[in-house]
Amino acid sequence: MTSMAQTRRRLLQTAAAAALAQRAPAQPGAARSVRTPVLEIGYLESGPSQGFPVILLHGFPDDVHAYDTVAPPLAQAGYRVLVPYLRGYGTTRFRDAAAARMAEQAAIAQDALDFAEALGLPRFALAGYDWGGRAAAIAAVLHPDRVRALILMSGYPIQNTVGPFTPGPPEAEARLWYQWYFNTERGRAGLAANRRPLCRLLWQMWSPTWHFTDEEYNRTAPSFDNPDFVDVVIHSYRHRIGNAPGEERFKAVEQQLAKRPRIEVPTTLLYGADDVLGRPSPEPTAAERALFPSLQDRRVIPGAGHFLPREKPDALSSAMVQLLAAR
Repeated sequence: MTSMAQTRRRLLQTAAAAALAQRAPAQPGAARSVRTPVLEIGYLESGPSQGFPVILLHGFPDDVHAYDTVAPPLAQAGYRVLVPYLRGYGTTRFRDAAAARMAEQAAIAQDALDFAEALGLPRFALAGYDWGGRAAAIAAVLHPDRVRALILMSGYPIQNTVGPFTPGPPEAEARLWYQWYFNTERGRAGLAANRRPLCRLLWQMWSPTWHFTDEEYNRTAPSFDNPDFVDVVIHSYRHRIGNAPGEERFKAVEQQLAKRPRIEVPTTLLYGADDVLGRPSPEPTAAERALFPSLQDRRVIPGAGHFLPREKPDALSSAMVQLLAAR
């Protein structure tokens, strides 16, 4: 295909996705649940049941409502859109009351794979940011045969949880203050006592140009009242720097992930230009090209911060339509 033809095709796909976004009502999907080996996962579903499945994974601190205005245009385009609550959020619950409330990156990824398995989905597309982006990326690494397409927001998210743990530049360390806070008992107590105002503060800090309403925040805040929220969040931020043990069943996977494996599936990278947690470079980097050998597109979205699906939902929905149309 010529460069001119490729450009024309992309413009047509963008226009079609934009038209769908304009006429799609911003309504959450039907609330459902499904049982996996470890969890009872609550999720929202929209679109035709026979459509190709698109799984959208939220981050911290957020929930399924991050995709309330992303899902409708995808559903109207004929996709089956599935938005699960991660472990520790919303209506998702651990099946075993005695199970340790752990949330290392490999566990969140396995939850996503178990979710797809429980719904009988042999192949699917994934999109995610923050915790959800990490889970999506790991699922793509572990099962590239099952992931048809992948959209990540904020770049390559897989962590080295094995060590050594090298400090970053002072400016980067300062941006992660909340992680060091959660690695103290004062931080655990603070999250437990102040989860709603603390999470709201993170929304404000990480997306400084986004002016969300009380109504939008209050729609999501009850998800942080999940009885496992504090334990799950604390374990996640302690495990990633070696201050909490992981599950034995994920030991080999974490060692594999520590080597920064390449993501071979067709991928689009989206970045919020105003994301305080990581300002993107204007052009693809050598590291991105090495880590994403099947990189299809990379876009820096003006006016978006860390919570890109909420701030610029059309950027995500149109990118997914285009990525799947090309596969």
